[in-house]
Amino acid sequence: MGVLGSLLRGAYRLRSTLIMVGVPAFVVASLLDAPGWLLGVIALVVAIGVLLGFVRPVEPPDDPSRTVEPPVRGRWVALNSPSTKVPSHGVRDYGQAYAVDLALVPDGGKLDWGTGFARPEDVAGFGEVVHAMVSGEVVRVSDWRRDHRCRTSKPALVYMFLEGLIRSYGGPGWVIGNHVVIRSDADGAFALVAHLRRGSACVRVGQAVRAGERIGECGNSGNTTVPHVHAQLMDRASAATAQGLPLRLRGVTVERPDRELLPGLTPGTVGTRYPGVPADGELLVSAQ
Repeated sequence: MGVLGSLLRGAYRLRSTLIMVGVPAFVVASLLDAPGWLLGVIALVVAIGVLLGFVRPVEPPDDPSRTVEPPVRGRWVALNSPSTKVPSHGVRDYGQAYAVDLALVPDGGKLDWGTGFARPEDVAGFGEVVHAMVSGEVVRVSDWRRDHRCRTSKPALVYMFLEGLIRSYGGPGWVIGNHVVIRSDADGAFALVAHLRRGSACVRVGQAVRAGERIGECGNSGNTTVPHVHAQLMDRASAATAQGLPLRLRGVTVERPDRELLPGLTPGTVGTRYPGVPADGELLVSAQ
């Protein structure tokens, strides 16, 4: 059972890859009139990948020692949070089961993301400083992908959905966009911040950084609707095979806004599942 268990765990980590590689391989093999046994093997691989997507893995414990610095400063609203649901983004792929998305709330207290395809630089948060969540070594840096226009209308969201399907075949980098990954000196966990502004990363692979240090700027790269910061902890450096880890944030205040920031974005009662991590619609307030 030990060997079988290891194989299943490995297959679970690669479930998305099995599907993304298997489907086009099956199409190509069919067009080339490949033998039936080969088509059967490919179909089995794809089926395993699909079935593993419905398997709920053993949840990692909420370890209080994994309390990290917030990646942003100021007032930010949570849009997809593990304090509301797990997996926070509806899927466990790319190590994002416990990830949280944070969007800047401007001084006026009202979010205005425009309609349709607004320019990212016209939206609050774009270009805001992003900080390291942990002290450790930088193991991955990517900041060459463009910051695309926002997706805030129904036609724009349909476009984003179709675009996302294509992005997924390019691997996690095309989904999470520009990003920095740091291996924590404390426990070896990997802290990832994503959707950074193109060209804003100010660290390099192999560099030692301290928690709170500037590492980049908020952008709109990857599979995003508006400029925001995506933050997560995971158990390995590669988002392609990582599983997410619960995180807590230190030195922040979680508040319930006194008004609806966006239509339909109604916060629950303050009292988060993960200390310092606001639920959807709640505010993370971090000292400047």
